[in-house]
Amino acid sequence: MLRIIDARTGEPALAAPVRRGLTRVQAHASGYGAASLRVLLVADLLVRALELGGTPAWLQLTGDRDQAELRAGATALGMHPFEDGRDLAAGVGEAQILHVVGEGGRSPDDGVRIFVAPVEGCPATVDARRAVPDADPAVLRLALLSAPRAEPLRLDATALAEARDTLARWRRAVADWARQPSRPVPEELRARLRAAWDDDLDVPAVLNVLRSVGDAGPGLAAGARFETYAYADRLLGLELTRDLGAPA
Repeated sequence: MLRIIDARTGEPALAAPVRRGLTRVQAHASGYGAASLRVLLVADLLVRALELGGTPAWLQLTGDRDQAELRAGATALGMHPFEDGRDLAAGVGEAQILHVVGEGGRSPDDGVRIFVAPVEGCPATVDARRAVPDADPAVLRLALLSAPRAEPLRLDATALAEARDTLARWRRAVADWARQPSRPVPEELRARLRAAWDDDLDVPAVLNVLRSVGDAGPGLAAGARFETYAYADRLLGLELTRDLGAPA
């Protein structure tokens, strides 16, 4: 079950309600830029993790500036659609509220407060209005996922190049593995992935699991590697299976 650190108390809190009901995830962001997109991305990941665990979630965006641009950027980066956060009416059966805020951000006093650190070193090549530093927006998404959310993220040309190379390598590998008979995700790997994202949404740990799978020896079948990457991508949203069927 997903546990998340509450920035108000420093203690872990259940992201999913104990009793049956949905979780409302509110992203609090004003002004368009990489830091605000990082806040929205954490909210999107929370919804994905909750839904993977069987908890319905309601995703909202609040703020007083650049809301249309933020929504367009979220769409470009493959995020779930954000509803208008000004509609604060409780959902049917709602039992938990998660507020995702960046540096200097404000949120209501109810629910759990989730802090997202700022983005530093954003190069001129990242057009904040388009949210796409490359022909493939998933490059920026992966770069934004590369550090723990509570730590400042340096987004420079080196970080973007590394994300671009990693994404291309993983997609080629997934396409190659898909040519072999499918195998189920090994339970040990499934448990490691779930433990990582259930532990304060530790996305860098999820990425490390994928690196270990990619580097594994011949004892791990290609079909099992494929299914493991596809399973993890339900959280990551990187379109790792995009190149299936492409020429070898």
